[in-house]
Amino acid sequence: MLISVDADLFRVLADPLRLRIVTLLAHETLCTTHLVEETGAKQTNLSNHLRVLREAGVVETEPCGRFTYYKLRPEVLEALAGRFGVLAGIARATAENDRKRACP
Repeated sequence: MLISVDADLFRVLADPLRLRIVTLLAHETLCTTHLVEETGAKQTNLSNHLRVLREAGVVETEPCGRFTYYKLRPEVLEALAGRFGVLAGIARATAENDRKRACP
């Protein structure tokens, strides 16, 4: 069964801009300036979304001079994907457990 941490992570990733940020960071480590260019979002808005992603553990930061670079933490997404894999396996294994068969 999915735990509440997963539900919180789903909410974090459900936002279109945050999902776009995660997608971009899957390809390379980027700073806020790069993310503003790639997404077209205002820096303050982007910074708020990056804070949410950081607090959720989805991204981590790497300071580099006066810039802060953001890097995706793939193990967080792998753990979430693993949960879905487990649920899919359970659904396949119990496909014959259909309660409506017991209905008159």
